[in-house]
Amino acid sequence: MAEPEALGFEHMGLDPRLLQAVTDLGWSRPTLIQEKAIPLALEGKDLLARARTGSGKTAAYAIPMLQLLLHRKATGPAVEQAVRGLVLVPTKELARQAQSMIQQLAAYCARDIRVANVSAAEDSASQRAVLMEKPDVVVGTPSRILNHLQQDSLKLRDSLELLVVDEADLLFSFGFEEELKSLLCHLPRIYQAFLMSATFNEDVQALKELVLHNPVTLKLQESQLPGPEQLQQFQVVCETEEDKFLLLYALLKLSLIRGKSLLFVNTLERSYRLRLFLEQFSIPTCVLNGELPLRSRASDPEAGVARGIDFHHVCAVLNFDLPPTPEAYIHRAGRTARANNPGIVLTFVLPTEQSHLGKIEELLGGESTAPVLLPYQFRMEEIEGFRYRCRDAMRSVTKQSIREARLKEIKEELLHSEKLKTYFEDNPRDLQLLRHDLPLHPAVVKPHLGHVPDYLVPSALRGLVHPRKKRKKPSSSKKAKKAKTQNPLRSFKHRREKRRPTAMPS
Repeated sequence: MAEPEALGFEHMGLDPRLLQAVTDLGWSRPTLIQEKAIPLALEGKDLLARARTGSGKTAAYAIPMLQLLLHRKATGPAVEQAVRGLVLVPTKELARQAQSMIQQLAAYCARDIRVANVSAAEDSASQRAVLMEKPDVVVGTPSRILNHLQQDSLKLRDSLELLVVDEADLLFSFGFEEELKSLLCHLPRIYQAFLMSATFNEDVQALKELVLHNPVTLKLQESQLPGPEQLQQFQVVCETEEDKFLLLYALLKLSLIRGKSLLFVNTLERSYRLRLFLEQFSIPTCVLNGELPLRSRASDPEAGVARGIDFHHVCAVLNFDLPPTPEAYIHRAGRTARANNPGIVLTFVLPTEQSHLGKIEELLGGESTAPVLLPYQFRMEEIEGFRYRCRDAMRSVTKQSIREARLKEIKEELLHSEKLKTYFEDNPRDLQLLRHDLPLHPAVVKPHLGHVPDYLVPSALRGLVHPRKKRKKPSSSKKAKKAKTQNPLRSFKHRREKRRPTAMPS
C-alpha cells in the first residue's frame, strides 16, 4: 500500500501572503514537524511537540499563529487592537531569532501583524512605548514578560488567545520556574497553547500540567539529530588531558577540520583556558561568555544565539569536554548540520568517561544496535612531534592569565557600554582612570608557535598545511645599492636573523 502524499503548504489553507513569504524563504515543502503541527494548530488544538533542533519548529508554531491572527482580523467582528499572541523563550538571543522568523513570515502582512521583542532588560523604557501600541505578538523571556505584566505595561488577561513555550525543556533549568508560575496567573483561563521542545524530560511534563489543556502530543518518529548522511558523529579516546589539547591543536592547525567550529567545554574557566591556548598558535578564537552581553561574546555578524549558542554555517561541533547529560549532547550537536547542510560532531573522551559516553549512545541509538558515535580514525603517534609545542603553550596559560583575560573583556564592556555612556560623560575622571589603568596581559604569545614547521608535519598531511610565503629576492642592482649604504654589523645581524623561523598565520 502506497504511503499518503506529504501535505504541502499550499494545501493547508494558508493566507496567500504567508504562502508568498514561505516561497521567498525557499521552502518547497514543510518539514515533518511543520506538516504534522500546522493542521492540528489551525484546528484549535493544544500541542506538545518534540522535534529536534533545526527541524523547523519555530515556523511550525509561527505559521499557524499568524494564520489564526490574520483570519480573525479578516472575518471576525471589529475589536480593539490588543496583544493576542505570546511567545516565551529561555534566552534573549532565542527571542531575537523567534522574532526574526515571525517577521519574515509576516513580510507581506506587516501592516496587519506587528511583532515586539521585550527580552532585553536594558531597553525597558523603549519596550514600554512599544507595548503601548499593543503589538499583535510579543516575544520574550518569562522574567521580562512578568516584569511588564507587574508594571501594567503589558495586559493579557482579556486579550491573549495563543501562548507558545519554545525550548520548553530549558525553561526550568534556566531558572524560570517561579517566574513562569507567576506569569500564568496573569493569563486568561482559556487560550490555545503550544509547547515545543527538543527533548521530553520531567520539566516538560511539569510544564504540560501547568499550561496545556487536553493536548495532542507529537512525538515524531524521527531521530533527535540528522542522519549519518548529513551529520557524522565521532568519538576519540584521549588518554590524558594533555592529549586533548594536543589533538585539538592538530585538528585545527593541520586543517583536518575546516570552516567555522564550535568548541564546547563544561566551565567558563575552561573556555578561557582553551581560547588562550589556541591564541598561542594564531588560531582566532572567541569565548561566548554568558556573563557578558552578546555583543561582547562574539563580534561575528552572523552570530545569532539560540539554546544558549547558535551560529549560522557551523561546520563542526567539538565536545572538548564530554557533555554532562545525553540531552546536553543533543543540544550541542544540534548546532551543526542545520537546514540540510552537512556537519561533524567530534567528542573527546577520557578513559574514565567511557561509561557516561555509553549512556549518551544509548539515548541516541534508541532500539538500533548500530553504533552512533563512530571511532575517529587518528593515530596520536603521528603528532607526537607537536607535543612539546602544546606543553609550551599550556604553560603560558596560567590561572593569572585566565583571570586577566576575563578582566580585560569586562573592561572593554565597561568602556563601550551604552548604559554607562551618560555616567562617563558626567564623570570623565572615572573614564580616564579606566582607560589608563594598568594594561592587562592575559598570556604571553610566542610568535614562532603560529607557524608549523614542515619537518613536524606527518608526511600524509603535508599537503593540508598552508605553506610559508617566500620573500621575493631583490634584484642584483638593488642588492649592490643596499650594500653600499648598509652598516656591515647590521648586515651580519640581518643575515643571522633570516635563519630564524618567522610567525605565519595559518
